[in-house]
Amino acid sequence: MKKTAIRIVAALGCILLAAFAGSAMASVPLPDAPPVLETTPTPEPTPPAEELVPTPTPEPTPTPEPEYFTITLIGDCTLSSGPYNDNYAGGYRKTVGDDYAYPFAETKSYFENDDCTLANLECVLSNHTVAADKNFVFRAPPEYVNILTEGSVELVTLGNNHVLDYGETGYADTKATLDEAEIGYAGRDEWTVYETESGLRIGMYAVSFGKDEQIRAGIEKLKEEGAEFIIAALHWGDEGSYKVNQLQKQQAHTAIDAGADLVYGTHPHTLQPVEIYKDTPIYYSMGNWSFGGNTNPRDKDTVIVRLTVMRDIDGTVSIQEREHIPCSSSGVDDRNNYQPVVLAEDNPRYERVLSKLDGSFAGPDLTIGYSYGFNEY
Repeated sequence: MKKTAIRIVAALGCILLAAFAGSAMASVPLPDAPPVLETTPTPEPTPPAEELVPTPTPEPTPTPEPEYFTITLIGDCTLSSGPYNDNYAGGYRKTVGDDYAYPFAETKSYFENDDCTLANLECVLSNHTVAADKNFVFRAPPEYVNILTEGSVELVTLGNNHVLDYGETGYADTKATLDEAEIGYAGRDEWTVYETESGLRIGMYAVSFGKDEQIRAGIEKLKEEGAEFIIAALHWGDEGSYKVNQLQKQQAHTAIDAGADLVYGTHPHTLQPVEIYKDTPIYYSMGNWSFGGNTNPRDKDTVIVRLTVMRDIDGTVSIQEREHIPCSSSGVDDRNNYQPVVLAEDNPRYERVLSKLDGSFAGPDLTIGYSYGFNEY
């Protein structure tokens, strides 16, 4: 019985303990559930706005404009006084020596800024000493080509009666010397096309006492070769005369009718009147420039001719302006110092030069005390 009571008490104790434990457990609050975090979706990156590149304003097409060139003309350059006078105290070689800048020292500024300077080279540049059987022969040492380069001469005519003074050998030497110096030239009954640094293609046909058919053929060849500006360099006329003869006039007109843009005449050693034929100038005789052929010529009047040439937008080329600058072939009056100078406007010779070019000069022709044989031409 006692054991039963004990079991009852024990059972009741267990029941009470369980009830107390259940009550205690019920009074302890349960921990809160962790909060649910609402995730904000990451926004998609906004693509950068397209950079607006402004449309470039097109450059205006430049309006084509005419181009201008300057061509300068001078007369005979004879860089020798001949075998008898060269070594004379007043001769060309004794005067100039190796000072190659000397002959053009007073006038170079007129030539160095142009597009082309043209001269008549009336001597041989050679060391060959066997001369032709002629009254006058002129030979300069090859190094005298530096006189031309120092003077800014870019183009010469060899179509004259002195390039054969020392035969074919001297003639060939002269051409080779000019080639080496890069000076353009046309020989007897020859043509050349010389392109200036500025891009003008100058064509020149040269002949000494030629015929009409030669002149026509030479100019036609230049047209075929694409020359833009054509010069007929004609050696002709009467020495010492201030008047144009009929053959000169006829051949000048022939050259222009064939297509020449300019006639450049030499040989008389005097200035002769300028003619305009079909709007084209004819310089019948340019006179002497640095001329060693006479140690004291009676007529020292000469001229620089400056031409302004235009290439129009359609490609046509024409002379727009002409300027005559009166000069003396010597810087002193009592002899020839072979150094041309520009004449001052108040010098009486200034107007005399212009009168020889406009045809109003009334002075007598110079007397030439010799005559040429056939082989002189």
